[in-house]
Amino acid sequence: MVDSQASMWESVTSVVRSAEEKKVDPVHWALELRSTLSAAGISLPSPDLAHLLVSHIFWENHTPLSWKLLEKAISVTIVPPLLVLALLSHRVIPNRKHHPAAYRLYLELLKRHAFSLMPQIRASAYHRTMNSIDDILHLSEIFGLPNQEPGSILLAFVFSILWQLVDASLDDEGLLELTSNKSSKWPHHMQIDGLLKRNDNHGLLEKANTELAINLIHFLLHNKVTSRILHLASQNMPTHWEDFSQRFRVLTTKSLVVRNSKHINPEALTYLVSHTRKFLARDSKTIPGGEFHALLSSGSMLALTSQHHGTSGAPLWLPIDLFFEDIMDGTQAAAASAVENLTGLVKALQAVNSTTWHDAFLALWLAALRLVQRERDPIEGPVPRTDTFLCVLLSVTPLAVANIIEEEESQWIDQSASSPSNQWKEKKGKCREGLVNSLQQLGDYESLLTPPLSVQSVANQAAAKAAMFISGITNGSGSYENTSMNESASGCSGNMRHLVVEACISRNLLDTSAYLWLGFVNGGTNQVPPGITGNVSCWSLLMKGSSLTPSLTNSLITTPASSLAEIEKIYEIATTGSEDEKIAAASILCGASLFRGWSIQEHVIIFIVTLLSPQAPANISGSYSHLINCAPFLNVILVGISPVDCVQIFSLHGVVPLLAGALMPICEAFGSGIPNNTWTLPTGEVISSHAVFSTAFILLLRLWRFDHPPLDYVLGDVPPVGPQSSPEYLLLVRNCRLECFGKSPKDRMARRRFSKVIDISVDPIFMDSFPSLKQWYRQHQECMASILSELKTGSPVHHIVDSLLSMMFKKTNKGGSQSLTPSSGSSSLSTSGVDDSSDQLKIPGWHILEAAPFVLDAALTACAHGSLSPRELATGLKTLADFLPATLGTMVSYFSSEVTRGLWKPVSMNGTDWPSPAANLASVEQQIELILAATGVDVPRLPADGISAATLPLPLAALVSLTITYKLEKATERFLVLVGPALDALAAACPWPCMPIVTSLWTQKVKRWSDFLIFSASRTVFHHNSDAVIQLLRSCFTCTLGLKPTSQLCSYGGVGALLGHGFGSLHSGGISTAAPGILYIKVHRSIRDVMFLTEEILSLLMFSVKSIATTEKLNKTKDGLRYGIGQVSLSQAMTRVKLAASLGASLVWISGGLNLVQALIKETLPSWFISVHGEEDELGGGMVPMLRGYALAYFAILSSAFAWGVDSSTPSSKRRPRVLWLHLEFLVSALEGKISLGCDWATWQAYVTGFVSLMVECTPAWVLEVDVEVIKRLSKSLRQWNEQDLALALLCAGGLRTMGTATELIVETCHQL
Repeated sequence: MVDSQASMWESVTSVVRSAEEKKVDPVHWALELRSTLSAAGISLPSPDLAHLLVSHIFWENHTPLSWKLLEKAISVTIVPPLLVLALLSHRVIPNRKHHPAAYRLYLELLKRHAFSLMPQIRASAYHRTMNSIDDILHLSEIFGLPNQEPGSILLAFVFSILWQLVDASLDDEGLLELTSNKSSKWPHHMQIDGLLKRNDNHGLLEKANTELAINLIHFLLHNKVTSRILHLASQNMPTHWEDFSQRFRVLTTKSLVVRNSKHINPEALTYLVSHTRKFLARDSKTIPGGEFHALLSSGSMLALTSQHHGTSGAPLWLPIDLFFEDIMDGTQAAAASAVENLTGLVKALQAVNSTTWHDAFLALWLAALRLVQRERDPIEGPVPRTDTFLCVLLSVTPLAVANIIEEEESQWIDQSASSPSNQWKEKKGKCREGLVNSLQQLGDYESLLTPPLSVQSVANQAAAKAAMFISGITNGSGSYENTSMNESASGCSGNMRHLVVEACISRNLLDTSAYLWLGFVNGGTNQVPPGITGNVSCWSLLMKGSSLTPSLTNSLITTPASSLAEIEKIYEIATTGSEDEKIAAASILCGASLFRGWSIQEHVIIFIVTLLSPQAPANISGSYSHLINCAPFLNVILVGISPVDCVQIFSLHGVVPLLAGALMPICEAFGSGIPNNTWTLPTGEVISSHAVFSTAFILLLRLWRFDHPPLDYVLGDVPPVGPQSSPEYLLLVRNCRLECFGKSPKDRMARRRFSKVIDISVDPIFMDSFPSLKQWYRQHQECMASILSELKTGSPVHHIVDSLLSMMFKKTNKGGSQSLTPSSGSSSLSTSGVDDSSDQLKIPGWHILEAAPFVLDAALTACAHGSLSPRELATGLKTLADFLPATLGTMVSYFSSEVTRGLWKPVSMNGTDWPSPAANLASVEQQIELILAATGVDVPRLPADGISAATLPLPLAALVSLTITYKLEKATERFLVLVGPALDALAAACPWPCMPIVTSLWTQKVKRWSDFLIFSASRTVFHHNSDAVIQLLRSCFTCTLGLKPTSQLCSYGGVGALLGHGFGSLHSGGISTAAPGILYIKVHRSIRDVMFLTEEILSLLMFSVKSIATTEKLNKTKDGLRYGIGQVSLSQAMTRVKLAASLGASLVWISGGLNLVQALIKETLPSWFISVHGEEDELGGGMVPMLRGYALAYFAILSSAFAWGVDSSTPSSKRRPRVLWLHLEFLVSALEGKISLGCDWATWQAYVTGFVSLMVECTPAWVLEVDVEVIKRLSKSLRQWNEQDLALALLCAGGLRTMGTATELIVETCHQL
């Protein structure tokens, strides 16, 4: 067989030579040869024949007839044209200067045959031809192709043709020296024996060849097929494309041929090469006029706030407002950083909505300003105050912006380092430019810029600082910084924009040129603003070396620092100063610099956490902890960071895991020590190790919801969604963050913002390092899971229990022996004859906590049996809490567990034995109903489960009686903020009307808290009644969309209707109420089973779409091209549909986080598509199903983007590939007919096209993570729907893995046009 083929090719060679000698007609020869080869069984076109003919020409038979024979062989398709071109380029281009005629013929063949690609990919020898081309030109090796798919080689071949022509043209004009490599990328194998003497015509022919080559370059970039193929090259080979682009720029800017051309100019060439990416613009065939895709990319329209603070706001940015309100919930310290979450949220919205960074940043600032404006008149209560809301605006938001800018610029640094040119410098500053533009435009929103009264003077000072800069005023040292201003700086009227700009300047996001913006400073620029003195500030005195006198210390405590250097100075004093100086420095750090030092707040927090972990001296040995010697210093910090606002600020900055890691060693050390030593603070207060331990321990408990597991797992239907916060979880998060930080380019950029003087240990911490804490936590879990185990008589714990009971009830026992019998599982404990001297209780705090559950059990049992009166019980509990405040944590967990177990009989709150709520209970219940009614929730009066309306479970009654014995003062605030949320959660979990009873008792005690307490009580309804949750969600949708307004404010729709002005913004009969969105934000954490929310939100979204179609009156005509009153109506409908989907996505994400979103994608959406939906939409024809499909697509993409992010910069993105693959596999299987669908076909088609479009255009990084076969199958199914462009875009987004298939689809698609 081999011999016969060899003989065949020898005969073909003879035929060729004979044809040349006889000068036969090339056409006749080609047809004869075709017949001969066909008869011989040779598959045509034949790669072997191409090799033979080209080899025959070079260079022994370089004659016109040989070239004619070759051209006719191509014409009659007996040789593959592309292979011939590859063979010729390999030989001709390196020798073009010595054989210009051959080069000219090559260019002519290229012009005729390089653009007819469809016949080539349909040819039987396509795969073999591409492999041969790869063998000749080594394209896989040069371009690093991961596979040798024929489509990928075809793309590389087209790219190589263009590149070779550019290099040849540069070389012909002597311009290669100006390129980065100063030589051609393509190897030149010059054949010396082929050199011919140049004649006079060579020069003219060479010039003509260069002109033709440049024309071919223009044609390659202009041709519909090759330009799209070249786009793929630029997308998937960025390094090679950058190298090529640099050479191309040299050609367009330096080439005389280009400059003198009559048909081509440099600008045209530059435009073509820079617009290869434009080809993805398309119109979907399933969407009228491309309306959906047009709306998806119309993010530049920004209808934001009105007099109602965003009531006419665009749907694009609603999630930011909801996010801000959610992170202000003070009942739980979050382990995750609000800065990081906000960064991901803004990136997701900017990507999915296809907006500019200017629009994104402007919307971000406006949402933060709305948050502050909603809290201008905050209600009284143990909740975060104005300082925390300003932290969001002036610290969290600028840090999120800094993250986005640094991420862009770190990418630029990486790309410029690997790039042979400086092209990436053009990309630097896009985000920064958007920030500048957004802040300049921020001045147009005057209604949002009015400062709260508490910070008006600070805003005035910021404006005065800008005026000083413009006027050139300094403080005598050549600087306008740290110049003292009086409290009002009355000559400068500042607003929130001045504070925002100042926060950005301090973080190097802006420079001081912002002070020169038009209208930024009022008045003349050369006038000295009144209220500015020449005195230097207290911080300037410190920096100049002044000692920390009491007066200076007080000034520094009440005046926030303005620079990192000032905080570093205080940190230095706190670590190296005298004991008194250290305490003063600690007080300063926990003062105004922490609460209102927004420009340096993140640094202050890190310094504080670091100071809580002082280094052990080198000479310390044994088990003695060096922390004991630091007791006064540590106590000042612990007390200073205990207020509600402070813990919330730590939470917003994501420092809770680090704080927990610093508190645990303190708890371990001070809880293990005997309180023999005392320390006197500068204030005169005397503290012991018990005091330090209690403050640290209670602060630690506040960092996770330690009292919640029994309610979540016993009363709830299912465990809560998401990771369960615990000491181990906090340490795990801490260890992971410290281990990973600094490894990414973004982290390295962010690191430059941090102080260089601070050194945080990155060593991992585990619970095993704290045996006492670990033992307590194990006992805590056991106590919450089951009743107490038996206490052995005579054991050390038994003696401690006796001593504690004697101390608690010594007044009760003066008359004789008193037996306190605990509940089952514990022995009878008697307080008779016990020596209650304080010496017996000078024991470690951990030992007392170990005994506390048994003490509480005994006391509660005695009260239940009548041996102890309720008043005596409350007094005894207060005595125990005063002795060791850390026992409050045990009281909360024990009483919560006992209420959950339901073993205690209810007690009557009759005013005789227990405090009575009768004075205002009816009023409280009425106000709760009014609050619910104002938000559209109509719930029947909740039953009391057959129990008297004025009864409480005994443990709950004991806990509430204990809390109302406390005086509301600063010294007890840090303890009540632990008990308060736990009491609220416990009462909410009990049968109705337990919560109103507790609320009534507390409103009697603190009347100014009435609004807060009653509002909190209204949340109980949603804990018990899932129908109420559904009604509240429905109210959120109707108010936001303006469908069925429940109030005048709701009629506007948008953010203003959903969130109003915060709590108390609505008034109903004199009762403060709240907008539905505010109420939902406050109640969603008390919903037992959040898993049902995805189905309900999805159902409400579908109902809302139908309502939108009804209000917009969309009617589809027979031809399907005209919609009701026109495209305006459809556009308005689509905008409202996006708003509904955006609201739904936000509610899912906020309610259940990552796990709930994944349940939506994996389970809820597939189930909905499979299920049969009974109602058919009479109105709108096919418009309602279509709009529903698009709403679902936007809903799914946006929910996923919130949870996973749009890139791979977050830990949650690691869970994306699996879930996304499952969803796309479902789509493909349904498209292939493997799964039967029950939904409307128009809905399904709209969803698939919408979801894929959004994924390709807005989150292309996701496509790269999906299995390549799924992408190809999905693309194939889309082509069957006549969605060729969308199918092609999907393949293009698949990267190198699908590049070959995409190339072939480009050829096929363009052939059909």
